[in-house]
Amino acid sequence: MVTLSSDSRNIIGRGPPLGAGLFFLGLLSVGIMMLDHRGGYLETVRLWLGAAAHPIYSVVEAPGQLFSWLGSSFADRTRLRVENAELAEQLRVARVKLLQFDSLREENQRLRAVREASAGVGGRTMIAEIMRVDVDPFRHRVRINKGADDGVFKNQPVLDAFGIVGQVVQVDKFTATIILISDAEHAIPVQVNRNGIRSIAVGGGDLNKLSLPYLTVESDVKVGDLLVSSGLDAIFPAGYPVARVSRVERNPADTFALVEAKPLAQLDRDREVLLLWTDPPAQPEQQEQAKKPESTPPAASKPAAATESAPAADTPADGPTPAAAPATRRQPESPTE
Repeated sequence: MVTLSSDSRNIIGRGPPLGAGLFFLGLLSVGIMMLDHRGGYLETVRLWLGAAAHPIYSVVEAPGQLFSWLGSSFADRTRLRVENAELAEQLRVARVKLLQFDSLREENQRLRAVREASAGVGGRTMIAEIMRVDVDPFRHRVRINKGADDGVFKNQPVLDAFGIVGQVVQVDKFTATIILISDAEHAIPVQVNRNGIRSIAVGGGDLNKLSLPYLTVESDVKVGDLLVSSGLDAIFPAGYPVARVSRVERNPADTFALVEAKPLAQLDRDREVLLLWTDPPAQPEQQEQAKKPESTPPAASKPAAATESAPAADTPADGPTPAAAPATRRQPESPTE
């Protein structure tokens, strides 16, 4: 019969003492660390242990990485959708601003060209903006945003950066109407800049054509000649470019040649024009003030003339008094000689 013996000794107390084992393991650890620090003998072991533990790390981190990937995917799609909408709106605004910038740049170039053209113009100038164009195809007239309050007057010459545009035909308080040189009712005296031949350029209702119907067949005019204002109409100052001859036809059987010219001003594209003041008309008050100083000197000279000779005081305007004074002085000298 098997009998079980009871042993009341502790299981932990069996075998070598725990303190000795701990001391031995501590010495072993310190020795291994010294060897690794001094000679790097455990580098290979560390690499193999890391390679063996990598699959375990991958399996442990896989759920977290999957959850992070799913969350970032949905978040990125939402964020990209919002960013795409914002960028599309910014692109539309940028395109609208770009169109405005292009318009402003072209307007700036036109204003610079007009200002550069006005640098060589004598007298005062003013830039006006075209507000409305006459829709009648036979009436080439435009309305500008300057009027009588700005000093605009009737028959005032109008230019642009390239040549003469026309003249003012109607003035209101805040606006004015300009008739273009291409209007069928407009004519301007011109002369050929090459040889000085004078003629009249008449509009025919075509923005790109002027006719010179009064040049004879023998006139020395050829294609390419520059036509400038002659200034004989007392409206347009002399020397400003008007047009360039584009067609010349001579028929010996006719008296006058067929001469056409193309206006230099951009009549169909101008947005701004240049109003010119050469010799502004004198106001009646200014004319009276200018006459007053002229009438005062004769009144002041009457007493002086009266002291010299009585006839001069009676008739101050009949004859010059200085001529009579020398004659009275020479009469007593002749007997002495």
